[in-house]
Amino acid sequence: MARFVRWYGSGPLHLLVLIASFALTGYAMLRLFAVQPWGVAVWFVGAAVLHDLILLPLYSLADLSAVSVLRHRAVGRPTVPWINYLRVPAFLSGLLLLVWFPLVLRLAVPYSDDTGLSDSVYLGRWLAITGVLFAASAVAFTVRVRRMRRAGRGGESRPATAP
Repeated sequence: MARFVRWYGSGPLHLLVLIASFALTGYAMLRLFAVQPWGVAVWFVGAAVLHDLILLPLYSLADLSAVSVLRHRAVGRPTVPWINYLRVPAFLSGLLLLVWFPLVLRLAVPYSDDTGLSDSVYLGRWLAITGVLFAASAVAFTVRVRRMRRAGRGGESRPATAP
């Protein structure tokens, strides 16, 4: 087993899950290409171009801006790696907006017959979910800061110990 882990870099369960995910992806691609080959190809190229040329620079700039603006901290306070407490809810909120933007921004024909909802509820619900995500992240950050203060570690990080 150790030889396999050295060769592959992880355990056999990881390899099995990776092979299964590639098989599922291949099956989905075959099914999609059988129905609309040009539509899938255009969507894939468009998504890659949109992400790589527009979205990646935008969220990289937003991340660098947040780090540079909020990097100053009070002396003597515990140092907690806070940026992920901002990144995670922002990512999840952005992902929800990316998936549901036609409904959130009222750009699509409403699905009121299918869902029983008017198109006016999506923006408020997306904002509510975003608020809950950031509030939960703030609570988790506060709990982490309090634990660090109680432990009296300040800004030091304890080295990992082997079991």
